[in-house]
Amino acid sequence: MPPVAIVQHLADDGPAFFATWLQTRGIPFTQHRMHLGEALPADILAHSGLCILGGAMSANDPLPYYPRLLEQIRQAMATDIPVIGHCLGGQLMSRALGGTVQAAEQTEIGWTDLELADPEGVTWVGPHSPLRQFQWHSESFSIPAGAMPLLRGAWCANQAFVVNDMHLGMQFHCEVDEAKLLEWLRDGADLMLRTSGPAVQTPQAILRTLQQDLAHSQAIASSLYARWAQGLRR
Repeated sequence: MPPVAIVQHLADDGPAFFATWLQTRGIPFTQHRMHLGEALPADILAHSGLCILGGAMSANDPLPYYPRLLEQIRQAMATDIPVIGHCLGGQLMSRALGGTVQAAEQTEIGWTDLELADPEGVTWVGPHSPLRQFQWHSESFSIPAGAMPLLRGAWCANQAFVVNDMHLGMQFHCEVDEAKLLEWLRDGADLMLRTSGPAVQTPQAILRTLQQDLAHSQAIASSLYARWAQGLRR
């Protein structure tokens, strides 16, 4: 199988559980770490899938590699190479398809419970309840034309969409593992204290139920990843 290409924007926003999930299933991948000056995939057609991770920057920022990345998203989709985006990655997917990224209804930091926006979405998320996922964002995407809304939230409506039953854009971070989350809580503690809103938790509240929330989140992530991986090019 050709490798999955993983585009990473920042040092503290690596693939985490997504990489673990791929490794345990023997699915190869390559990492393209933009924060280290590495290049985007030279040829997206040489990969079985494309994963775009999150980052603190905006999807609207004039970063020099964004135009090529947006074109690679469109090229992958046009050739049935499945694309998956986490947070900023989902926002870039929306932009690539003509959608927009703007201030979210509410800043979300912490765990939120989501719900299916379309009953057919159960084939992606599986039988899990509640659909609790970790959030860290102040912007959100519009659902691009032709996409199926998959998940919605009370504080930020657009949480996930599916294109052609193959490509998955998400606003949340289902890829988090314990190490990644603890690093975010340590480095972002001051920001969390300065940010107010109904969807912003304290580090203490997140740590209180960390293990059970992570286990539940990763069970949902496994369902999402398994459904997405069905389309990987062999």
